[in-house]
Amino acid sequence: MTQFRVQGITCMDCAEKFRRRVADLPGVRSASLNTLRGTISIEGGVSLDRLRELGRAERYTISPLEDEPSARIVRDPFPLGAAIRSALAAGAFGLALLLSSSGSSGAARIAFAGAMAIGGVDVFRKGLAGLARFHFNESVLMTVAVAGAVAIGEWFEAAAVSVLFSVSDLLETWSAERTRRSVRGLMDAAPEEARVLRDGVESVVPAAEVRVRDTVLLRPGERVPVDGVILSGASAFVEASITGESVPAAKGKGDAVFAGTLNTWGAVSVEATSVASGSTLAKIVRLVEEAQANRSPVQTMIERFAAWYTPAVMVAATLVAVVPPLVFGLPWEPWIYRALSLLVLSCPCALVISTPAAVVSAISTAARSGVLIKGGRALEAMGRIRAIAFDKTGTLTEGRLSVADVAGVTSDRRPILAVAGALETRSAHPIATAVTAAAHVEIATQSAVENIRETPGCGLSGLLDGSVVRAGNLSWLEAEGVDTATALPLSEALERQGRTVVAVARGLDVLGLIALSDALRTGTREVLASLRREGIERTVLLTGDNERTARTIAEAAGTDECRARLLPADKLAAVRSLAAEHGRVAMVGDGVNDAPAMAAATIGIAMGGAGSDTALEAADIALMGDDLSRLPFTIRLSRRTLGIIRQNVVASLALKLLALAAIVPGWLTLWLAIGADMGATILVTLNSLRLLRDRDGRM
Repeated sequence: MTQFRVQGITCMDCAEKFRRRVADLPGVRSASLNTLRGTISIEGGVSLDRLRELGRAERYTISPLEDEPSARIVRDPFPLGAAIRSALAAGAFGLALLLSSSGSSGAARIAFAGAMAIGGVDVFRKGLAGLARFHFNESVLMTVAVAGAVAIGEWFEAAAVSVLFSVSDLLETWSAERTRRSVRGLMDAAPEEARVLRDGVESVVPAAEVRVRDTVLLRPGERVPVDGVILSGASAFVEASITGESVPAAKGKGDAVFAGTLNTWGAVSVEATSVASGSTLAKIVRLVEEAQANRSPVQTMIERFAAWYTPAVMVAATLVAVVPPLVFGLPWEPWIYRALSLLVLSCPCALVISTPAAVVSAISTAARSGVLIKGGRALEAMGRIRAIAFDKTGTLTEGRLSVADVAGVTSDRRPILAVAGALETRSAHPIATAVTAAAHVEIATQSAVENIRETPGCGLSGLLDGSVVRAGNLSWLEAEGVDTATALPLSEALERQGRTVVAVARGLDVLGLIALSDALRTGTREVLASLRREGIERTVLLTGDNERTARTIAEAAGTDECRARLLPADKLAAVRSLAAEHGRVAMVGDGVNDAPAMAAATIGIAMGGAGSDTALEAADIALMGDDLSRLPFTIRLSRRTLGIIRQNVVASLALKLLALAAIVPGWLTLWLAIGADMGATILVTLNSLRLLRDRDGRM
């Protein structure tokens, strides 16, 4: 896969046609154009000279994409030349109007011609190139319309179309850059320089040159250049660029910090755990860029429609021009003029840009609010979700389990912790982490367990000093032949308190029980109530924990249902049954253990995206700050986006149909047609950009 930089993209319809021409080149297997970042990815062999030749037809500047230290979005230079040309064309047009009103028709015609030449030079060149290849883009329509107007002596109309279209093109350039700037602001949060300590010497280096394990020094008011872990010092960090949370998070030794976050008051030293291009922030920006290429179903449908729309318009305009004079004996000039008006009016730009402008604006707004949405498909589907399934640990609860009690059955506290700690050392599960931490506090030397085997959703087993040891739920131990009768009443009592219980056995006897507590996330009940107000028909808790603990958490959270003691395959089946009942289902989990269920859901939503590669890569949506309140926000934003897309499509078609109705009686002039087309494009663009101000999905 080879990538090239493409600068100068403004018209989405023209950009798509350019991508298709590249894909049709000999030796090219596929081509993907990212209009947001301004890059084209080509699979197969391609000549840079041939690529530049195609790009020149659209006024694109194409260059090899050099290795970049980060995923920055390159700023297209302001089109000063185009702005000057538009101003000069408008001036020439104004002069022509003055000369025409004073009776100097010859001089006025020269001024009109000058306005056409100045304002339409780029359009004519693109149009002639498109005609030569039978690629009918908007420039072809404009070129034919202007040439036709001149041919029938409508100099005023031809000049008006040229000038207005040059202004429209300038406004499209501005709107495209405005959308890019909204996303570029994410990456601009990371500083370009870093203060590092190497071999006892402090120096300032480009952030791109920071290496893993370098010591980075941060003063108050500075931004973190790369992801890392605090070695010394303490401070509070504003993590809005990652999590969307504006309240500073207190951090000290051993805590993780992320590139782009702001150090508020303390001096700290940080050990780099990533390079600049591998930071969480850089990954977010890359994924937001890639999301633009992940088209929604609505966008795909519109692009397919636009593929045959322009040729159909050319055929329709030809029929309008020739059928009335040839069949009904009507005069040629009025019908040629009406055909030209139809060509101008029918430019598909407003329709083509109606969806991507809204989708990119919404995705960038969500990213600034701590929600990473992986493309238009996920954004569109989120607004149509009818049921949501939640994992328990780390989703509805904080995920910071701690050992609340150790209850002996046939042993005292220390042997229970010793066996459990030795078994759980190999596991990364939150339960294992809590048990291991408690064991390390009380047991100085850990025994070595051999042949450790993990049964997902059940527990761990292994050999310790020749004896089989197990740690897991009681039902699994019973299935393994362990006598659980004496431990069952005690386990039930702990579970009624909302505890997660781990039974520890040696041989066929239960040594004791470890009870763990995990607090419900603050505001969870309010979030679920808000989801119901947003039209979510059912919320379900899916967990591998025991029935009593699951029911306690479900009642505290306010879910409609809870299903307990589920293995990963059971969660998958539960999601499928919810989908069969409600149609569209979201699964919220940690992005690792719940991966099968998340993959089966309409939308997979990962908690704990910040710092988690798996969550960032696997889920359709990631809540970067572990903030469940972002779920109702995301649903509202999705629905708001879908509403704006519908408004854009209706507005662009309605304006054209309204103007189209005026063609037959001859009320529509060429300059009014270009005004209607330009107005529709500006209207849908500005309407889409409103999403950039959306912070709660309501605006």
